[in-house]
Amino acid sequence: MSVFPPSSCARLIVKVGSALLVAPDGTVRREWLEGLVADIAERARAGQQVAVVSSGAIALGARRLGLAKGGRASLEDAQAAAATGQIALSQVWAEMLAAQGLTAAQMLVTLDDLEDRRRYLNAAATLGRLLSLGVVPIINENDSVATEEIRFGDNDRLAARVAQAAGAQGVVLLSDIDGLYDRNPALPDANHIARIERIDGGIEAMADRGSASGMGSGGMVSKIAAARIANAAGATLAIVSGKIDHPLSTPARHSVFLPEKSATARKAWLAGGLTAMGEITIDAGASAALKNGKSLLAAGATRIVGSFARGDLVTVIDPEGRTLARGLSEYHATEAAAIVGLRSEAQAAILGYAPRAALIHRNHMALL
Repeated sequence: MSVFPPSSCARLIVKVGSALLVAPDGTVRREWLEGLVADIAERARAGQQVAVVSSGAIALGARRLGLAKGGRASLEDAQAAAATGQIALSQVWAEMLAAQGLTAAQMLVTLDDLEDRRRYLNAAATLGRLLSLGVVPIINENDSVATEEIRFGDNDRLAARVAQAAGAQGVVLLSDIDGLYDRNPALPDANHIARIERIDGGIEAMADRGSASGMGSGGMVSKIAAARIANAAGATLAIVSGKIDHPLSTPARHSVFLPEKSATARKAWLAGGLTAMGEITIDAGASAALKNGKSLLAAGATRIVGSFARGDLVTVIDPEGRTLARGLSEYHATEAAAIVGLRSEAQAAILGYAPRAALIHRNHMALL
């Protein structure tokens, strides 16, 4: 059986890793890719809307430019390789999709495009219109302008963020591994985990940081992070081996991460945020209150870290040091630090004005 039959999700995001699309000598694995495109075409004919997040630009560009280390010796090399390889990558996708009667579109995005709320909505609108027209968007991070400080860094998380923007019900990460194992899959006693209903500390501890090929930038850690983002938006995410022909239609072992519940579009965007300007650590009482749907009050905060302004995204850290939530701060960092642990009646004297209802209002916060 296939991972996501067309009847189970109207929109599907498929991520293709570099090692699957590009051979070690830097050439496109055309025969394998033709099989994947045939799968996509079959789904499109059945009424499913599919977008593809495609790696491979840097690997393709590095071969054409003769760059060492696959184009990753330096940021400048990676940017040059991406700029060169993206043209070749787009041409391959457009050619193969056209052979199946499908139209391809290219979308290059940066981290800021999906972290800034207004730009996120613009990208979502473009993506939605393309899908409604029956076009297959081919999406990649714009590595020619991305920097180490401001970038996704892997297409696993990008695919999950795209799924949020597209309102997709499913994400398939085609990879060089067939799912999550309880330890490094190279070990003889490693056990495959087929179904994950909740991502907790135990699941995260299973992640292996390596990419088997050495060509891609994402390991299991990035895939679990992607699952968190997708699940927060109510989408199911599957890690599927791409080492088989026709990977979207061939029965194969895989790992599926199931969402606990759906979220509003705004809360899904907040939960999926990858950048934060600061942290607010809270006590056990505040932690319990947040889990019951309450706002974060200053009285429950114990520590403020970072330099953020009102309206900036911050993370909420529980007493055990785990990230509990993300939200938009109602205060500047210096103001928040001044009223940590204080009840509302004591805050006015410190602030010089009547305090706001909360450090982070529940309407602007998403639990993780």
